[in-house]
Amino acid sequence: MNIHGSTHEYEVWMRGCCAVVESDLRAKHRRMRQDLFAFMRGTYYRWVQLWPVECPDEQDAPRVLAVGDLHVDSFGTWRDAEGRLAWGVDDFDEAYPLPYTNDLVRLAASAKLMRDTGTCELKLRAACEAILDGYRHALRVGGDPIVLAEDERRLEKLGIDELKPPVAFWEKLRRLPVAQRVPRDALRALRAACPGPLKDGKIVHRAAGVGSLGQPRFVLLGEFDGGHIAREAKALVPAASEWQRGRPAAHGQRYYERAIRSAIRATDPYQQSAGAWLIRRLSPDANPIEIADIPRIRDEVALFRAMGSEAANVHLGTRRAARAILADLGRRGSDWLPRTAKRMAKVMRREWMEYAQTGRRSASRAA
Repeated sequence: MNIHGSTHEYEVWMRGCCAVVESDLRAKHRRMRQDLFAFMRGTYYRWVQLWPVECPDEQDAPRVLAVGDLHVDSFGTWRDAEGRLAWGVDDFDEAYPLPYTNDLVRLAASAKLMRDTGTCELKLRAACEAILDGYRHALRVGGDPIVLAEDERRLEKLGIDELKPPVAFWEKLRRLPVAQRVPRDALRALRAACPGPLKDGKIVHRAAGVGSLGQPRFVLLGEFDGGHIAREAKALVPAASEWQRGRPAAHGQRYYERAIRSAIRATDPYQQSAGAWLIRRLSPDANPIEIADIPRIRDEVALFRAMGSEAANVHLGTRRAARAILADLGRRGSDWLPRTAKRMAKVMRREWMEYAQTGRRSASRAA
């Protein structure tokens, strides 16, 4: 099966999981045709097909509840129950029991693609060394979550001096189109997630991300006690690994909440599943942070070390995994990660070229 057949079959399966927003799905395809990294982010379903074939030696590694779709833009900030600003993986849509190697190879392959596009300056081997250094350290100490509150020097772990909040965050939310039809269960979950009735409250439709474009998102926003407040409900779809294994859409398991609750981290108390919906708080300090938005003056070794550390924080949610993983890493040699990441980055580029070229020809014929 090629990328086109894979995409068609996956999207048919996805429509069996939720009421897809077709205009958002078309926007996703436009973005993927234009940009290789967006293609990688938006086609994890293709990764789960190709990864076992292209990297057979990595399939016998110890299994953990993994992030699955881990890449350099999988990270963001949130406020924990103490109000502290925390940083780490903020997307567990594809969480699934997998060999731990899946997350490390996908993260390193994304670093390779970002370097190829000029977004990242660190060479692949140096990025892999930093990822593995942070990963091993966190496994050995039982976890190394990153909390950025009170002590600004903690930002040094990310290799940056400051985090800039999104520009005009609330204004952009309020300009989104009002949602015409909101499922009752989503509406109940949104209201339950708020501290009380909101002044000038309304529900808008939001499109965000790349991999999840097409999944319905509803945002309830308004004012509460003199300030803005927003809660988002996003339709949950089972991990693409369920599709790859031939599981019917209606019976696919979702591991999102299990992953965020088991990881070694300062948990976001507002992030939780409610039936078929993921509920979370939206605010200027509860947001994904794309690597392109981080100041260019940065210590990329420190940044990738932190990413590796956070991958370990997630994998440590699988009890008694650390010892087996460290032993497995010791058997793999020093060049396995850059070698395997380079191979998968090449595979992603090949798939993208086929996908983008066919898409352009189709668009040309339609014109």
